[in-house]
Amino acid sequence: MTHKYVDDTTLTEFMSKSGVSCMQAHVDELVQQSTDTVMIVNARKTKEMLIDATISKDPPMVTLSGAVIDRVVTFKLLGVNVASDLKWNTHIEAISRKVASRLYFLKQLKRAGAGLNDLLNF
Repeated sequence: MTHKYVDDTTLTEFMSKSGVSCMQAHVDELVQQSTDTVMIVNARKTKEMLIDATISKDPPMVTLSGAVIDRVVTFKLLGVNVASDLKWNTHIEAISRKVASRLYFLKQLKRAGAGLNDLLNF
């Protein structure tokens, strides 16, 4: 049996302050289209994020094939950590951790006696 998955699909909805969310209908349509093309949408990897601090009430939770989709405040989209407040702090912290980890690795290599060419390769 072969399984195919829908990969890196992003649904976006713009709502007015008094508007009603149609995201559930969009998700249902995506699932139907995916099913028609023998693809699977993985509910465990699907996330929802609200981007707007002025939403007075939270829209209803979205479900995918009966499973409630997790609502998150950050997620990674095409290598960029997007935060619900649209600030860069989360992304910069992730990059800083990665840089620190790589510098530590290079420091350990140098202590172990790796030559300049080896360090440059890493």
